[in-house]
Amino acid sequence: MIEIKRPHDLKRLRRLTLAAQGLLQTQPYGAGLAGARKAINHIGYVQIDTISVVERAHHHVLHSRVPKFKPAMTNQMLLDGEVFEYWSHAAALLPIADFRFSLPYKHAIKSGQTHWYKNPDKALMGELLARIRSDGPLRSRDLETNTTKRAGWWDWKPAKKAIEQLYMEGDLMVSDREGYQKTYDLTERVLPSHVNSILPSMDEFTAYLLDQQLRCHGFVSLKGLTYLRRNTELRKAMKALVNERLAQGLLEQVQVSSGEVFMLETGALERRLPRLNDRMLILSPFDNSVIQRDRLKAVFQYDYQLECYVPAAKRQYGYFSLPLLYKGEFIGRMDCKAHRKTGQLEIKLLHFEQHSFDEELVMAAFVEAITHFSHFQSCDSVSLMTVHPKQLTQRLHRALKSLE
Repeated sequence: MIEIKRPHDLKRLRRLTLAAQGLLQTQPYGAGLAGARKAINHIGYVQIDTISVVERAHHHVLHSRVPKFKPAMTNQMLLDGEVFEYWSHAAALLPIADFRFSLPYKHAIKSGQTHWYKNPDKALMGELLARIRSDGPLRSRDLETNTTKRAGWWDWKPAKKAIEQLYMEGDLMVSDREGYQKTYDLTERVLPSHVNSILPSMDEFTAYLLDQQLRCHGFVSLKGLTYLRRNTELRKAMKALVNERLAQGLLEQVQVSSGEVFMLETGALERRLPRLNDRMLILSPFDNSVIQRDRLKAVFQYDYQLECYVPAAKRQYGYFSLPLLYKGEFIGRMDCKAHRKTGQLEIKLLHFEQHSFDEELVMAAFVEAITHFSHFQSCDSVSLMTVHPKQLTQRLHRALKSLE
């Protein structure tokens, strides 16, 4: 067991995971559509979320890693059969090469071992499936119409549940998406013929999860390996696999000051890692690097909570605060909203933690980051309401005004 006590060792551990996430290099996967394709294959998933106060999470995550990324590229990958939508720990875009590893959850739902909706309406599911089989793909908006020509003979809520149940069981896939309107079609018509669709064994599934997490995070915890997967058998199998690799010397353990233990490939801490640079990144609350909050706190001492689910009166940092990453540290957070009709990005609260960085360098890095970020939001101006610490307010106002 390696104990991470010295600041140098902790910084190296942080660099290891940030490099694995593609957050240290300027273009670790290349640029544009090709870069987005490589990014999602490396990090394993991109979480989809409905909140739209800024550009949606599945676009934001790729924007943080891929220069010249455009939001339309996610749907292009879907149309090209390079990614598919399904449930990871949440709704996500996943590499098509990993399709077979979505099958255990689909099988569990279809067989009744676990539930998506309790007591699904099998008769209505059969009607919907027959409709799609005979008439072709069905858009989610088609379930909302009251015309008899399309879907008027269905009550919307039961129909929506039925089609989602068919999707979760694996009979349907999302074949296209317009904003948040999905188009469903038969899996057999959507899934490319070359894709492996054989149900993996438990050993194959645990090895896939472990290898994928080591690749995209650099190091793992037992809890993180089965994050939000409530499957006792899977957790037992994962623990056995980790112990086996530890015994074989393929993995080693490190312990951080909080007492949490992580596993990493033997010798990983001695590998050559990318250097830190002066670039600041504004990350999504659903970014792969921050979604496991306990891990984030243990390794970076960054206590982060997404407060959109917290009553307004109890929020400390705002409705949708975004983590700020600079020189291997999470140094702050920013609550903002894109007013797309007026082209203004409103920063409601910009909060910097207590760090020993040069203020001038931090301010310069933030201004550069917010310039790129506002363009990503299709905004051409930035307004700033509240800053912590307060002494940075005037400098930031002047710097942001120069962008107009």
